[in-house]
Parts: sequence; structure tokens; C-alpha cells
Amino acid sequence: MDFKYTDTQLQIADMVRDFADKHIRPDMMKWDEEQFFPVDLFHKMGELGLMGVLVPTEYGGSGLGYFEYVTVVSEVAKVCSSIGLSTAAHNSLCTGHILYFGNDEQKKKYLPKLASGEWIGAWGLTEANTGSDAGNMRCTATKDGDDWILNGTKNWITHGKSGNVAVVLARTGEPRAKRNVTAFIVEHGTPGFTAGKKENKLGMRASETTELVFDNCRISDSQRMGEVGDGFPQAMKVLDGGRISIAALALGIAKGAYEAALKYSKEREQFDQPISNFQAIAFKLADMHAKIEAAEALIYQAADLKNRGEKMTKESAMAKYYASEICVEIATDAVQIFGGYGYTKDFPVEKFYRDSKLCTIGEGTSEIQKLVISRDILKS
Repeated sequence: MDFKYTDTQLQIADMVRDFADKHIRPDMMKWDEEQFFPVDLFHKMGELGLMGVLVPTEYGGSGLGYFEYVTVVSEVAKVCSSIGLSTAAHNSLCTGHILYFGNDEQKKKYLPKLASGEWIGAWGLTEANTGSDAGNMRCTATKDGDDWILNGTKNWITHGKSGNVAVVLARTGEPRAKRNVTAFIVEHGTPGFTAGKKENKLGMRASETTELVFDNCRISDSQRMGEVGDGFPQAMKVLDGGRISIAALALGIAKGAYEAALKYSKEREQFDQPISNFQAIAFKLADMHAKIEAAEALIYQAADLKNRGEKMTKESAMAKYYASEICVEIATDAVQIFGGYGYTKDFPVEKFYRDSKLCTIGEGTSEIQKLVISRDILKS
């Protein structure tokens, strides 16, 4: 497998770096402190094709593959993890679900708005009582003539307040029954659909996370995606790609923390020499570099399978598990290399450190990834 960066990837990386330096870096700490979600920024990103990376050109997207998508997410995350997370969630979850499972009418209606950044998307699976236990969800959709009535709450939803449209997974059968979940597209402004509590988070503070609340929310059957009961299998396929997204996010955070630590280690002097001359620091940097290379190889292996349309559940889980875990380790080591300065908000590694932990939790915890991997290797 040849995972050498293509010319397109290199051009995308240059474009994203230039955009991030101009439009993200100057305000990212302010956004973080104020927990401000910069909606206008994503409209600008849409103009560059960064909000519909995987969407075919016929629907207004960039029509690119997963190698280019990993490049986009990781390069954004190297500067600001919050913006990287929102970029990933918009592209792979809401937009991705409609792309893979929407009918022609739904794709034509929603994908151009999402791909252009005119609209921001949300995706609702998790609930307060059902994180990994999605088969026991309490948010329900009840058939009423040609409509469905949604009732319940979704939690930990990226863009839950500011998103213009959400893909929502709701229970349409008995708890824990087979094929008891169905996917619906719900636009904000629909009566009975509101945003609830906004979470006050440790990290990723400029990426909005709220509840979605449904109170007798009536939607047409035309908003249903796929057949009744198809929702859970759809969600699992969406999450296969979503794991690559979080792995790419973790890769960007790890690279950002490593590059900051490497630069600082060459500039910071103790005992009349750069601290990078000391084996304790040099060995930390060597470990960080090796972990990044290994994570990148796992990510591109999964991305290659995804591009070719082959099964990649185990590979995406391995990439997400490993990249997210080493992301936390590298951010921790970066703070250690910076010493006391690393504990302050004047230097970038403090933010990478706070943001990194989400990668081991979001879109399936590390424990769930190990469950997915172990089931695959033990099924024979």
C-alpha cells in the first residue's frame, strides 16, 4: 500500500494551513474561553469545499476521497481541535448519513446546502441513558397517518443548537427488539424540535454540544431515511467512517502538540544548551514521532479500504482506538516538555491537552473500539 501524499493532498494541506492561520488561529483561544461556536467560520470553510469533502460534485460537494478528508480534518485540528471536531462531525455524521442512505429527493434537497456550508448539520444517536446501549433508546417515533411524531431527548449532540438540520435516530419498535430504530431528517424550526442544555466541557469548548429535545414533533414520512427499522445498521455504517474522522482529529492534535514541543525543545535552554540535547527530552520526542507514524499508517489503511468500498469495521476501530490513545499520551508529554509554561494558556499545548481526551470518548469509547476489534478477531 502506497500512502504517500498525493499532489491533491499537499495542495489541500497548504490551503487549510493558510486558511487556519488567517481565520482560526487569531481567535481560537477567545472562542475557547467564551465557548463560542463560530458559525460564520464554517460558511467560509464551505466556500473552500471543506464542508462537503466526500459529497459528489453533482450535489455541490468536492467529490474527494477519504485520504483528502483525513488531510482536511487533521490539518484543521493541528491548529484548533474544536474546529476540527465540528468539521469532522458535519462531514461524516449528518452529511455522511444523508449521502449514504438518503433517497434522491433527500440528497438533492439537503446535500448542496450542507456541502456549501450554507447549512450546518447535526446527528442524534446518543441519549442520557443510552450511550453505547443504543438499542435501548427512549426517544421514540410513532406513526400517525402519513406523519411521524417524535418524543424524547438526545444528548451530547455536536451543533445541536446552531445546526440547521439534524439526522435523528429514534426507536420505532419495542426496546431491545431487532430492527427497532429508524433514521429521520428533522429541520430546525420544526414545531416541537428545540435545543436543550449546552454542555460546559473540559475541552473542545468552541465546538457546540447540546441536547436535542422533541416534544410531539410532527414530521412527514418523506423525512424518513430507508425502511422502518433500518436506522441501527445505517448508524453503524456511518460510525465506521466516523471512526476515521475521530482518528484524523486525534492525529491532528497529536501532530500539533508534537510540533509545538519539538520547536520549544530546540529554543528552550537549560545548563547553556537546548533541552532537546538531553536524552530525557530527546527520547520523549522520539516516542511521540514513532506513535504519530504508527497512527497515521493505521488511519490510511482504514481510509484506503473505505475508498475501495471494502469492509473496514475492524480497521477503522483500530485506527480510532490507537490514534485517540496516543493523542492523549503525546499531548501529556508535550505539556511535560514545556514544563510550567505548558500549564498556562499562553502556550498551545495546554489546549491540546484538554482537547485530546474527547478523542478517547466520542463516537465510541476506547473500550467499545476494543470490543469491536475483539469480536472481529474472535468470530472465526
